[in-house]
Amino acid sequence: MLFSGWDSLFRTLVVGVLAYVALIIFLRISGKRTLSKMNAFDLIVTVALGSTLATVLLSKDVALAEGLLAFALLIALQFAVTWSSVRALWVRQLATGEPQMLVYCGAFLSAAMVRSRVTEDEIRAAVRSVGVNSLDKVHAVVLETDGSFSVVKMGEEGENGSSLAGVVGPGDVRSSTSDASDLARC
Repeated sequence: MLFSGWDSLFRTLVVGVLAYVALIIFLRISGKRTLSKMNAFDLIVTVALGSTLATVLLSKDVALAEGLLAFALLIALQFAVTWSSVRALWVRQLATGEPQMLVYCGAFLSAAMVRSRVTEDEIRAAVRSVGVNSLDKVHAVVLETDGSFSVVKMGEEGENGSSLAGVVGPGDVRSSTSDASDLARC
């Protein structure tokens, strides 16, 4: 069917504009964290919001008020989880996971790479992207909770590796013994 009538087109136009405006207002009210760089939890909320918008736009069985309530509910849940994650470590770990160290003192942490499903080529690309031409010049490479790589160059690690606090890796009781043996020289 190519055309079902002007009424359905008019409904889609009106509901689409109203739902879009409401979604923007809700997102602005909820704060910058809702629109931040995405980790797995944020991706789920974003996909759910998009799915809800599509359903409100295209389904005559879903009233605009129901769609707006669904938007508000998803954003409120996202706000509650992010608010809680700032205040409780277990909520943060559940919602976003933990950053994982993949290279330490120029050495690949093979067990961490396997757990994170990351290849040496991907790490080398991340190192090259920050203008470093040798792993010997890298203090650490961290897989962040949003899937991006952070590269800390040798000599830039700061006092006691302060930027690496909270990262799962060497010196952390959660790191594997095979990773620890890779680091004997550091």
